[in-house]
Amino acid sequence: QVQLVESGGGFVQAGGSLRLSCAASGNIFSINTMGWYRQAPGKQRELIATITSRGVTNYADSAEGRFTISRDNAKNTVYLQMNSLKPEDTAVYYCNAVIRSVGGSREVWGQGTSVTVSS
Repeated sequence: QVQLVESGGGFVQAGGSLRLSCAASGNIFSINTMGWYRQAPGKQRELIATITSRGVTNYADSAEGRFTISRDNAKNTVYLQMNSLKPEDTAVYYCNAVIRSVGGSREVWGQGTSVTVSS
């Protein structure tokens, strides 16, 4: 069974930084695009950033210039470095990946990690 496990969330003051990690485990053949999403209270889940297996990145406007997505293919892990955090970044952050395993490729979600930014 393939799963994603996030870590690194927590409480931080505005202007601070956090680094989120997401590790994939299980019977993995390959991982295509990996990404980070977030969902704030009362809002829909939104895309923050994605990264392909070759390292091509894409950012939402809200993350551009402050957040950096990266991945370690050897560790099946994706990271999100978040700098200059704002109270509006408060949300549950979810990792997402398209993983090829036994039975084919499918989209997998992590359980989420909470980030709270105080003003």
